[in-house]
This record gives sequence, C-alpha cells and structure tokens, in this order.
Amino acid sequence: MLLFSMQAHYSPEIQHEQFSFILHPYRTSFTLAHGDYFYCRMGNRFFQGNFLSYEADGSFKGDVITLHKNVATPIIFLLVIRLFWRYTHPAPQLPDSMSPLMKTLAHLGHLGLYFMLIAIPITGCLFSWSVGKPVPVLYLFEIPALVDKNPELLAIVKPVHTYLSWFAGAMVVGHVLAALKHHFIDKDGVLRSMTQQGK
Repeated sequence: MLLFSMQAHYSPEIQHEQFSFILHPYRTSFTLAHGDYFYCRMGNRFFQGNFLSYEADGSFKGDVITLHKNVATPIIFLLVIRLFWRYTHPAPQLPDSMSPLMKTLAHLGHLGLYFMLIAIPITGCLFSWSVGKPVPVLYLFEIPALVDKNPELLAIVKPVHTYLSWFAGAMVVGHVLAALKHHFIDKDGVLRSMTQQGK
C-alpha cells in the first residue's frame, strides 16, 4: 500500500526511474548470503584485537582464541560458495537515480568487501600456523598447516591481519550507512530490494 501511495504522486516516467529497481529484488539466497560478511566481522571482532594476544597467559584467553578460530574458519568455505553464487547470479543493476560516481564507489566498495573476505581468513590462518597453532573448523576438524612455525612470517601477518580487521570493520559501517542513505534520503528502493524475496 505504501508503494502504491508513493507511486501515485509521480508521473509514469519518474515512477520507472525511481522504483524500477524495486521490481527486481535480490533472491532470498543472496539476502541470506549477504549476512555472511557481517557474521564474519561483527561476530568475531568481539574476540579479536589485543585481547587475543598469544603472548598472554591464561586458559580463558586460550579458550576464547580457540572459539574465535572455530567460528571464523567456516567463512573460508562460505566464501567459495559465495563467489560461485555471484558468478552464476549477477547482481541487479543499480538504480538510474545514482550518479556515475556513486555507482563506481558502490562497485569499489563491494570489491573491497570481497577482498577482505579473502584476505582476513588467509592472514588469520597464516597467523595461527606461524606460531605453531592449529586452525580448527567448528570443533570438527583442522585445516592442514601449509607453513611451519615461523617467527619472521608472524612479524608480517600478525599486524596485517589486525589492521585488515579494523579496516574491514570500518567498511562494514560505511556499507550500512550507504544502505540507510539509499532508504531514507535517496528513497530508491535499494535497501527494500534486499529485504524482499525474489521469485
């Protein structure tokens, strides 16, 4: 009803430009898959940072580190599914109301998120292996170590993993703010299309 009442105030040409994007919502599978990054970032950021320093003693900290890795490692497998899904299901076109610059920034932002989805788990595994620790998955099995204990490698991947995590968190916040801008300021239906189920 809200959509029809909004359309009544616009000419057919403006209706097509403003609301055509709503007619092509993301599929349900993508709506669910889109949460994997937030699961990776927000669900695990609580267990990261200095709190997870391997140099610190304490069984509780060790338990938290183990929990962090068991929860984070499934992202590697979800990423493979996500990339295959994206390859076979191209994203809907952005609304015509967006400027070329905003469309370019949107594409760059999504590429950045995909890069983080790849780089953070990889550096996390290298971080764990370089200190001689395993990389478990949901307490079911361990990913075979590809490198031996290596202090030199640790000196590189530890800060990279940490800084990537903080930067990715900032990107997620920007992603959310952009979605809210589309919904409340631009009113172009982008956010609505992600909450509707496709046919």
